[in-house]
Formats: sequence, structure tokens, C-alpha cells
Amino acid sequence: MRIGYQGEGLSYSDRAAGELFPEAERIGYRNFATAFAALASGAVERLVLPIENSTTGSVLPVLDRVVDPAISIVAEHLVEVRHVLWGVERAALEDVRRVRSHPEALSQATEILLQNGWEPVPTEDTAGAVREVAAADDPADAALAPPEAGRDHGLRVLMSEVVDRAHNTTRFVVLAPGAPTAETDADKTSIVFETAHRPGALALALAELGLRGANLTRIESRPGGEAWSYHFFADFLHHPGEAGRDRILDPTPATVAHLHVLGTYRGVVR
Repeated sequence: MRIGYQGEGLSYSDRAAGELFPEAERIGYRNFATAFAALASGAVERLVLPIENSTTGSVLPVLDRVVDPAISIVAEHLVEVRHVLWGVERAALEDVRRVRSHPEALSQATEILLQNGWEPVPTEDTAGAVREVAAADDPADAALAPPEAGRDHGLRVLMSEVVDRAHNTTRFVVLAPGAPTAETDADKTSIVFETAHRPGALALALAELGLRGANLTRIESRPGGEAWSYHFFADFLHHPGEAGRDRILDPTPATVAHLHVLGTYRGVVR
């Protein structure tokens, strides 16, 4: 099986893919758009991508693409993220002026960067940032990356636990081609829906889902297909299996429009 992810080897996404599919061939892609294109073309059979972080919230380039009806979420996975600051061998912490990393990683350490006066330099990948710092060989440059990412490049750890919040964890999803299915132990469903533009419409929709037994774990609004229109992403826990999901969604709640099931899978977030 070929598993796609965004980034390079030894990135957090590579780690997540390896933990989920230890025997599979893993293929890294430069950005999220090319990763989704690889799944659509059949170049890979699954994608493992970050969709949410406990510090910074949703990974919007991924969230906005999972509405594609040709794919579905089939699993989720959590990775604790504990960034390390990597520098060249002769560097000291006081030499650092610039910190390179993926924008998501930089945003998870905003306060630390600000306190130290370090300039954030966005890159396409955490592991790629390590490679760039090694190539530049400048004590003023450092990389914010996984604890295992810098050793093969001859870098040294200048600081550990470079995160603003100790609970910093990224939620990854596994995407597969095809419509959603529900295994017998699947107890979590992700949906996207719209509501009418009238007072209390969203509150009524959520109330009806709750009365049917949905334990809502997440909701977020995103721009819709027209200006100033919105749709809502929601995750909820339910009784296992297809019957448990359908108890919540069949029939479609009266106050919900254009409901689309993104996936039903075994939840790991409690």
C-alpha cells in the first residue's frame, strides 16, 4: 500500500503515517494540494494529513478540501508535538536570529519566538526547515522541527519543548477514495452542513442532533460557495456502527440543509 502525506521524511506527518501504516510505502508531497491530487489520481491509496491542532485549531487547507465527495475520512490519529530548536554545531542559543519551520509549527510557538526576538521564517515543512538550516550553515538560523529530524544533518539541539502549550497535540485524519462506510466499531462521524438564514437555525439544528444522541466534540464555520454564505463542520460521537450513525442522521434533521457525511470511523478523542 502507498501512503501519502505532506512534507519530507522525519516530519510529524511522516511520523503519523509510519505509526498508522508501519509496513506501507510512504510518499511525501510538497504541499496539501499535490497530496490531494495524488489521492485523486491513484498515485497513493491513502492520505495521512493534519486537520486540527490543540493549540492553533484547524488546518484550514486540509479542512476546506475534505468536502470533496470523492473521498472520505476513514480514521483519525493523535501525535503529541514537542518541537526542538535545531542549530548548526557551532551555534549557541544567543546566536539565533531566525527560526525556520512550517507555518503551523511556528504558530504553536508564537510566544516563545516573540519572547526571544526570533524572526519566524515559514517553510513548506518542518523536516525541510532542518535541511535548509544545515545547508545554510549559519549560526543565526535555526529550525523548529521534531526531536529526531536534525541528527542526520549534523545539527545540535539548542532548546527542547519549544511549544506555547504543554498539551500541544495534532489530530491527523486518514483519507481514502470513495463514499464513507461505517465499520462495526466506528463511533465518530464528521459532517458538513448548512442551515437556513433565520434566527436560531443553527441552535435548532444542534439541539436536534443532541436529542438524537449526538455527543458533539467540535463545530466550526467556514465560507460557503457564495459570498457571505457559510457551512458548518461538526464532529460527534455516537453508538457504534452504521446503525448508531443513522440514528443521528436519518432522517436528516429538519433544520439542516445540504448535509454531507465526511466519514464515520473509530474516534480516539474523548
